[in-house]
Amino acid sequence: MTALVRMRLAGFVHTGRAVAPLLAALVVLSILYGGGQAQAGEAYGVSAAVLFVVLAWQSKVLLDVEPDVQRRLGRVAAGGAAREIVAGLVAAALAGLPLVAIALVLPWVVGGVTTPRAGDPPLSTGIALGVWAHLLLLLPAVALGALSSRAVTVQAARGVAVLVSGAVFAVVFGLKSFPVPWLAPPVMATARATVGAAHLPVIALTTAWALAWTAVFTGFYTRARLDRA
Repeated sequence: MTALVRMRLAGFVHTGRAVAPLLAALVVLSILYGGGQAQAGEAYGVSAAVLFVVLAWQSKVLLDVEPDVQRRLGRVAAGGAAREIVAGLVAAALAGLPLVAIALVLPWVVGGVTTPRAGDPPLSTGIALGVWAHLLLLLPAVALGALSSRAVTVQAARGVAVLVSGAVFAVVFGLKSFPVPWLAPPVMATARATVGAAHLPVIALTTAWALAWTAVFTGFYTRARLDRA
């Protein structure tokens, strides 16, 4: 399975498909941080929410690299459909880590983070919350990207519709006034949790929400892939 993960990452990079998500992340984050300075936690929270869409798109692109025939061969080489599915999800998650690293470093390069003032949380708290937010939202982003991949949706237009709908729902359902926000991943809730001091009950609830959503929708993806195996 490790070899299959490496092969998917190599194909993603060597075919040049990694360039577009990378450029998209650099552009949107540069615009975001170029708009002015903010406390580390607040800046990172917005960054994680914005990057969620790019990470989901990148996951879809990575999982779409392989032709159907090659995917079937990978299933045989990995020893079963389940292992091939896991290898794809792991590869998508690993591919997202460089974008997360860029999002964490870029604000210091462009001067998008200000030092704490009197009464503000320590800088270390903001950085810790930022790391938590980006890594947490990487998981549902991979799940959304997988659900919109060609292996599930078959048609390209349908895959784009799933990806865009998921991103829109994540924002709309994340509004405080929405009655059932748990239907979408906690993108906006994660961004709000990074503002101010670290509130452990809120962090724990948001983490559980993200993990549960990821588990459920990864299960949908896995079921759809197994049904087509």
